[in-house]
Amino acid sequence: MRVEIWSDIACPWCYIGKARFEEGLAAFAHGEQVEVVHRSFELDPNRAKGDTAPVIEMLAKKYGRTVEEATAMEEHVASNARAEGLGYRTEGRDHGNTFDIHRLLHLAKARGRQDELLSLAYRANFAEERSVFDPEVLVTLAVEAGLDEAEARAVLADESAYADDVRADEREAAELGATGVPFFVLDRKYGVSGGQPAEVFTQALQQAWGDRAPLQTLGDGETCGPDGCEVPQVKGDV
Repeated sequence: MRVEIWSDIACPWCYIGKARFEEGLAAFAHGEQVEVVHRSFELDPNRAKGDTAPVIEMLAKKYGRTVEEATAMEEHVASNARAEGLGYRTEGRDHGNTFDIHRLLHLAKARGRQDELLSLAYRANFAEERSVFDPEVLVTLAVEAGLDEAEARAVLADESAYADDVRADEREAAELGATGVPFFVLDRKYGVSGGQPAEVFTQALQQAWGDRAPLQTLGDGETCGPDGCEVPQVKGDV
């Protein structure tokens, strides 16, 4: 069975959803026979390369909230991440264009190190004091994931490298009806939208394992889309 996961490194629900999916996969009896492929989806594709902004500032502007309200929104997501044992900084993080990260992830896929690089990039972006929008940080992460430093630098220097692969993933997501991420497609039979609880992923894997039905959406959880991440209505006194 193949599971394809459309995600963006800037998406907190993708970070959380990856952990929950892996927990659900671990509880699936045939987990060792599941191939996981990560695919590209940009939340902010029109943002210029190098144009970064603090996450809190970006959230306040996007949702028309105060800085205090935007901080509370981040705390809501952080509480979900921490419940999964994930580190999450609510301050000091940047938001920017993720196209180069996706291109590097396709290099990692070609070298059999995609999941390793994605995990490191998520941790750097959400839990550590490292900006994934800094090319030198990306090179460091690539090396930590087991990639060749010179090859990683060459990909980042050549804006056409793996660009078509990123765009192909994004077109395919649109064809499948994905408007937000994370979006999980199980053996091209079922879709699971959002960072669902682990047991939902286990159930979906079990159902897809023995069923040949057309693609159906089994869950509709919290996602991030081009207009932002789904968040609760936050009162000013939170």
